[in-house]
Amino acid sequence: MKSFQLNEKTRSFLAEYQLFEDDLIQQVQLQHRLELVAAFGIQKGMRVLEIGCGQGDTTVAIADAVGESGSVVAIDIASPDYGAPLTLGQATGRIKKSSLGERIDFHFEMDFDFFESPIPFDVAVLSHCSWYFKQPEDLLKYFKKIRGLAKQLCFAEWDLDFTCLSQRSHFCAVSILALHSNFVKSEGNIQNLFHKTQILQLLQQTNFEVVKQLTVDATFCRTVNGKKIMPIVSVQNLLKSLT
Repeated sequence: MKSFQLNEKTRSFLAEYQLFEDDLIQQVQLQHRLELVAAFGIQKGMRVLEIGCGQGDTTVAIADAVGESGSVVAIDIASPDYGAPLTLGQATGRIKKSSLGERIDFHFEMDFDFFESPIPFDVAVLSHCSWYFKQPEDLLKYFKKIRGLAKQLCFAEWDLDFTCLSQRSHFCAVSILALHSNFVKSEGNIQNLFHKTQILQLLQQTNFEVVKQLTVDATFCRTVNGKKIMPIVSVQNLLKSLT
């Protein structure tokens, strides 16, 4: 299998911000997130809310896109000592020390149900975190609250309609985990799998208007030092704006 080649945009990001220089797995994750944010159409000067930011993988891509005149508020319900191989606190602490740090405000142990902002956001981002939601009603509640906080919602999740046989094992694995969570109380990362048609239905219930749908290719899975660095599944992005 050929080694993975970073594209020019990813190499430029690494050179400018001095992040993830010694972490090949993180670099490939970064390339995927940069492509997602480009698909979202986030512009310089925007004020962005990211829900479920985790270790900040997507946050840095958003911060790069909004530029020095923009800002990102990134929230997560998890505590700073959660996560591996780096905890959320360790990973985001490294980001805050970079030149992107001034553009980002991280808030951990922040339940979105209690999050408030007197100033509306240009964009809210909910990316690769819908599988954490136990029930569709939980995700629907988030969508309803986002309507009052942001002018636009950018949503991304792995597409369950895989397009090649090599993706089947990943699909089966996450399906088993989601099924297990329905019968056994679990704190795992996968609580439910939402198909894109179900996401559309939930958004329609919240009176969002679809302005763009597209698939970002993430089939560039390669092996680095014997480790898989990206599940080979495509990503369905649903970009929504308020009616």
